[in-house]
Order: sequence, then C-alpha cells, then structure tokens
Amino acid sequence: MERSFERLTVWQKSRQLVKLVYQLISRFPYEEKYGLADQLRRAVISISSNLAEGSGRVSYKEKAHFCEIAYGSMMEVSCQLILAVDLGFLSEEEINVPQSLIDELDRQLCAFRRHLVNKAGEPS
Repeated sequence: MERSFERLTVWQKSRQLVKLVYQLISRFPYEEKYGLADQLRRAVISISSNLAEGSGRVSYKEKAHFCEIAYGSMMEVSCQLILAVDLGFLSEEEINVPQSLIDELDRQLCAFRRHLVNKAGEPS
C-alpha cells in the first residue's frame, strides 16, 4: 500500500539525497563515525522523515510546519557537506551532485510550503 507521502516528488528526491549522502559518509575516516558523519546521517534522514510525518497531519498549518522542519534539516545537510570539504573529508567535486540536488529540493520545498500555507489560508 502506497502512503500519501510516497507520491510527493519532494519526498522521492529527498530519498535520493539520503543515498548520495550515505555514499559520501562511507568515505569519512573511521574516527568521524560519531562526529560529523552521525550529524549528517541524522539531518539527511530528517528531511524525508519530516515530510512523511507532516503528510500524516490533519491541518495544512501542521503540514507546513513539518515542511519547514524538513527545510531546516536540508540546510543543515548543505552546511555539513561544506564543513566536510573544509575538514578534508570530501572534495568540492564530491559535493557538487548532492548540493545540486539540495538546490532542486530547495525550490520544491519552498513551493510545497507555499501551497500548504495557501491551503491553510494564512499569509506566507
């Protein structure tokens, strides 16, 4: 049985980001397992998880709130990828694809949130 969140393009894209980030994390040094790698794992999973949780809420205001949380987690992932480059765990080239996907998700999440806020009848 397909859940409503599984039909969301933004949720499907967030799954792609999870896979990319996990592939990159596998290249981190072992001693980073509980540092930046753990933070990245939590943040990237939070994006799709909050979209899913929001889809289960009744009010559009609540749905928009979980969309905002997902957006914040996505910005956290973007920042942490940059920090991974700064720390020498990844190269600039290695983060180009996930950062491009984040740019795409940024546009989609903003549009989705606007849609939800309009449905809720609140000013965006």
